[in-house]
Amino acid sequence: MCQSVNFALNNNNATVEMLTGSNYKKWKQDIEFALGIVDLDFALRQNEPRRPTDESTDSQRAHYARWEKSNRLSLIAMKRSIAEHLLSGLPENLTAKAFLDAVGERFKISNKAEAGYLVNELTNMKYNASIGIREFILRMVHIQTKLKGHNIVFQDDFIVHHVLNVLPADFSQIKTAYTAQNETWGVNDLIGKCVAEEDKLKKEKNESAFALLSIKDKTKFFNKNKGKFKRHNSLAPKQSQNFKRKGNDDKY
Repeated sequence: MCQSVNFALNNNNATVEMLTGSNYKKWKQDIEFALGIVDLDFALRQNEPRRPTDESTDSQRAHYARWEKSNRLSLIAMKRSIAEHLLSGLPENLTAKAFLDAVGERFKISNKAEAGYLVNELTNMKYNASIGIREFILRMVHIQTKLKGHNIVFQDDFIVHHVLNVLPADFSQIKTAYTAQNETWGVNDLIGKCVAEEDKLKKEKNESAFALLSIKDKTKFFNKNKGKFKRHNSLAPKQSQNFKRKGNDDKY
């Protein structure tokens, strides 16, 4: 599990996943967001301005002071969120913007390698009930979108078919419905129908569990009180052997 570093400034908090080498893209997204939310990303967006001189205006001095603070704290933040053994070999005297570029050059993944990874991830995705059907489909769509950036296009029809193929047997009714209909489903149609089916399955499962629990409770109660029922019946009055029916008086 990756370690994280927390940053807080002016009641704003952000978490950055430690850079370990293989998670460069996630780390870059985290660090840019973290520095942005605490308003320290100015040096990542602007090149170093001219240093103030005696002739500089107050506005120019303030501009440079803002950049200098952002640059200094951004470098500290980035270096704190990189594993120590990965810092060796990285240039020291760089601006925050140049340092971020240097880290990217060391750890970036080639476009072909990333595209291959994304294709493999998309085609091997399996339904995970713990995240829910909506999140599962949206994750697949997210990968589909990222692949478009690599000029690899998976049509929505493929996503619909792939989702239905990997769903477990519990969703057999929705699979049958799709096969029986002539109309084509879009991704949003698929999400709506699958979510409704998932909700129905959860309700049926809860009702079955409740019914089973009720039966177990009744059985447990009966077994626990079986002895009491026997003792209660033993106290009931018994019919006397000398009981004489009406009309059968003793003749003697």
